[in-house]
Amino acid sequence: MREAIRLAEASLRNRGGPFGCVVVRRGRVVGRGQNSVTADNDPTAHAEMVAIRAACQALGTFQLNDCELYTSCEPCPMCLGAIYWARLGRVFFGNDRKDAAAIGFDDDLIYGQIALPPESRAIPMVPLLRAEAQGAFRAWRDKPEKTEY
Repeated sequence: MREAIRLAEASLRNRGGPFGCVVVRRGRVVGRGQNSVTADNDPTAHAEMVAIRAACQALGTFQLNDCELYTSCEPCPMCLGAIYWARLGRVFFGNDRKDAAAIGFDDDLIYGQIALPPESRAIPMVPLLRAEAQGAFRAWRDKPEKTEY
């Protein structure tokens, strides 16, 4: 956790937000991340996302079920989704989401939007060409040699 906090503090010097993260496997850091949203003009460059990507690259896998994630702040909805997709074994966090909201990083809008049906969300979400889009899904369903995730 201290490494995640150190990365959060270093991120401030690199034009990023105050967030840091490490992924650990069997006591060894296999991925590090600092927030670089504004430095990279990338809204997905949260510390957790960067650390998960680095760990997956280092380990040559998209599943981190034998790893733990240490992050300086409770993960936002995007990072939480990535944590579940990566199947991390456990997550430790320093600050919580109320602490983040108090300094301008408020994710409550997103948490609320997830629960709404698509047509009721603040950003219009409109179904389009579903019948055509289903073709790729049928092909995946019927593909005999696939890596499921």
